[in-house]
Amino acid sequence: MAVPHLSMLISKLQNLSTSDHSSVVSMNLFVALLLACIVIGHLLEENRWVNESITALLIGICTGVVILLISRGKSSHLLVFSEDLFFIYLLPPIIFNAGFQVKKKQFFVNFSTIVLFGAIGTLVSCTIISLGATQFFKKLDIGTLELGDFLAIGAIFAATDSVCTLQVLNQDETPLLYSLVFGEGVVNDATSVVLFNAIQSFDLTHLDSSIALHFLGNFFYLFFASTMLGVFAGLLSAYIIKKLYFARHSTDREVALMMLMAYLSYILAELFYLSGILTVFFCGIVMSHYTWHNVTESSRVTTKHAFATLSFVAEIFIFLYVGMDALDIEKWRFVSDSPGTSVAVSSILLGLLMLGRAAFIFPLSFLSNLAKKNQHEKISLRQQVIIWWAGLMRGAVSIALAYNQFTRSGHTQLRANAIMITSTITVVLVSTVVFGLMTKPLIRFLLPHSSKQTTSMLSSEPTTPKSIIIPLLGQDSVDDLVIQDIRRPASIRDLLTTPFNRHTVHRYWRKFDNAFMRPVFGGRGFVPFVPGSPTERNNNVQWQ
Repeated sequence: MAVPHLSMLISKLQNLSTSDHSSVVSMNLFVALLLACIVIGHLLEENRWVNESITALLIGICTGVVILLISRGKSSHLLVFSEDLFFIYLLPPIIFNAGFQVKKKQFFVNFSTIVLFGAIGTLVSCTIISLGATQFFKKLDIGTLELGDFLAIGAIFAATDSVCTLQVLNQDETPLLYSLVFGEGVVNDATSVVLFNAIQSFDLTHLDSSIALHFLGNFFYLFFASTMLGVFAGLLSAYIIKKLYFARHSTDREVALMMLMAYLSYILAELFYLSGILTVFFCGIVMSHYTWHNVTESSRVTTKHAFATLSFVAEIFIFLYVGMDALDIEKWRFVSDSPGTSVAVSSILLGLLMLGRAAFIFPLSFLSNLAKKNQHEKISLRQQVIIWWAGLMRGAVSIALAYNQFTRSGHTQLRANAIMITSTITVVLVSTVVFGLMTKPLIRFLLPHSSKQTTSMLSSEPTTPKSIIIPLLGQDSVDDLVIQDIRRPASIRDLLTTPFNRHTVHRYWRKFDNAFMRPVFGGRGFVPFVPGSPTERNNNVQWQ
């Protein structure tokens, strides 16, 4: 009796070792592809058409073709797609680094417009896409789709790709466009995920006004609670590092505490069913304003590059996998008998996507311009066209939500579901490659002198982790920046022609920040009571 059991055990161990070996081989190949993407992306860095996300996408497609040929049509990717892999491990470092590196002044000056685009605009876009899909898809007879599926389609394709925006737009060359498009992308992603979760949780068979009010209240609660959780995590990290002064013993502890606190905020948000995207984004903003200035010079350099590197690798990982997953033979097998239907569905979705975005960008930009008195801060028609175009790209968030809605245990079991998965992949590929390729030339065509025009705007930007030179110049330079930032108007005419928030809200926030926040949480310009603190002013406190 022992011999059969022993043979079965040996067989299981052999299968296990084979499985482990194949996993190791797959990981090695994937890491090699990541390295290839970095090298090729570097060689094409100055190219006006191609960016690193498109490079990774194309390499993923080519790799998928090779794997298909080697496996004789059985598989096209090395790793199995997982929503957990994307939402828990890959997305947090990208969004956190974006908040950590963002120019805070430019972001908060345009905060009302960003929320207008990201929240109201997403609802408008979702509504148009859902209504359009309901009308057109029923005529195509793609299969059985319920009301919840059509609403989910609206939420899926309303999610812009903030990752690709980081690759296409430049924060230094076009600060206004970057601030609006990327800020909208962050709020948009959070809104799309909240919409998607609400669609799955509500009973859509009995629609009434109470459900709409409950949904609206739930959205505002999620937005506020997620933001406050991120702010709390950032302030807690600043207070701990300021009080305990970790670098007296080890700089590594400072870096580790910042990384783990940022990740903890994201995990806590997911645990309490909040928006982890908003939480980790605002955690990054608060850390860059307080925590980053409480650490040593070496920790500043380390955190700046560590966060940027993690974000960079995660971005390439996502686009590389999307490229390989686009050729997954299992999904395309369901639609092989009617390729025209799949092409028609993809074309309709692209058209609805463009229409839905135009339906809110231009009207909401008009409303935003009415509230701005300074002509230089209004969004011109050319800038509106760029904002509309740059936000058409769809990426991993759309794919992750589509997998959640239209697959069961990672597999498509119905023809309608398979068509929606393949159409989502097609839309992501076309929008990323075509719209992504054309964005840089479009900016240079519509705004040929944007880099020259923004030079003066960037000179008054407060210090951020994007630049580590200014904090080391001494306090006089920092004070000059602060004074320049909150200077009083010279005349009544200057006061009337200058935006309201620059001379009221921003100045009062500066006073509140200097009087209450920085004495508690540290930050730039604050002299702590702990001897040997990393922050300094007028050379009274020296680095240890």
